[in-house]
Amino acid sequence: QVQLVESGGGLVQAGDSLRLSCAASGRTFSSYAMGWFRQAPGKEREFAAAISWSGGSTYYADSVKGRFTISRDNAKNTVYLQMNSLKPEDTAVYYCAAGSTLSPNYYDMYYWGKGTLVTVSS
Repeated sequence: QVQLVESGGGLVQAGDSLRLSCAASGRTFSSYAMGWFRQAPGKEREFAAAISWSGGSTYYADSVKGRFTISRDNAKNTVYLQMNSLKPEDTAVYYCAAGSTLSPNYYDMYYWGKGTLVTVSS
């Protein structure tokens, strides 16, 4: 069992940066691939970024590639999402998720956090 708690969301202006954190409980954190998904108001949840259990492989949605960076610190049981050059269309609730494989598919994730809201004003 893994419990995930996101933090770091807030209200920023377009062009600003923000770093999200996801703290995980449980000693098996390092065995899971981790992902960040987001859900904008009135839209379906979508994939943003993922990282392998070791941190050696990452994968990004085209919409965030070059602007967002996912990383993890297994010693701290934490995964991060550094978001730069934020746009109003990045406004969403951001969810952290854990799964067995590096995947952009929400159905491959076993555990989910409750999300943190990011609002980007123009």
